[in-house]
Amino acid sequence: MTARTPYIGRFAPSPTGPLHFGSLVAAMASYLDARAHHGQWLVRIEDVDGARNVAGADQHILASLQRCGMQWDGEVTWQTQRYALYEQALAQLGELIYPCGCTRREIADSQVHLSGRQLLNLVYPGTCRHGLAPGKVERALRLKVPQQPHCVLSFEDRWAGHYSQDLTDEVGDFIIRRADGYWAYQLAVVVDDGAQHITDIVRGADLLDSTPRQLYLQQVLGLPRPGYLHVPVVVNDAGDKMSKQTGAQAFDTGADPQVLLRQAMLPAARFLGLDIQAETIDAFWHAATPAWAQLLHTLPRRA
Repeated sequence: MTARTPYIGRFAPSPTGPLHFGSLVAAMASYLDARAHHGQWLVRIEDVDGARNVAGADQHILASLQRCGMQWDGEVTWQTQRYALYEQALAQLGELIYPCGCTRREIADSQVHLSGRQLLNLVYPGTCRHGLAPGKVERALRLKVPQQPHCVLSFEDRWAGHYSQDLTDEVGDFIIRRADGYWAYQLAVVVDDGAQHITDIVRGADLLDSTPRQLYLQQVLGLPRPGYLHVPVVVNDAGDKMSKQTGAQAFDTGADPQVLLRQAMLPAARFLGLDIQAETIDAFWHAATPAWAQLLHTLPRRA
């Protein structure tokens, strides 16, 4: 019998502000999954989008995780310390990369022209695939997606079940370095997960439709495919995903640990479907880890 690859998971927040309740749910799920599998849990600060970073937010995030009793393995990493890895990946992609001079407005206008209506998700029509048009200047770098046959990628999510996406029809050639010069999330996260030997990714379901792009990048870069588990996202009263953009407030205000436990951790566990009774944070994790392992039996098994 072949031994199973040791589990390595991660939590990768962006330092755009303190963690809110939705972030706590994602962190708790990834931490519990790692501990239930007797694996490692890494923390990576995804600060590649410099325009949105908030000074000191990374340290606030790390302090909040520690106050909740979530102890990471190894050293914390920051994406801004890993640019050389992204440059290496860019070189490896070679002729699959091309410069694009299109603005978002131009792409949106092309969708209206082709379909007669404004589309919610913009599909890049390949305008610059064969070279920049006269008068156009390079704004971003895009990765070619196969056209014939179509690039259809599928995977089995341990929470959401089977998921499939036609990258050719639903996404098109996608950006790996943005017009503002920052590395795109899709490239950075794939390179980081590969470099850190991540075997299992647990995160919010809002990233479910990003996964096929990451699977494609893993293929063309020759990286292994991790397992995925996308937990439901927390929404506000208006039905929008809880986020800093929608006004979500920090769950950790420095209150007494008992308050943190009652007002944040226990509700987060309940959101994940765990009925935990605990009076201390240590007791919480002692009860929550086997409860998560039991919950996993109702989900598709990890391969």
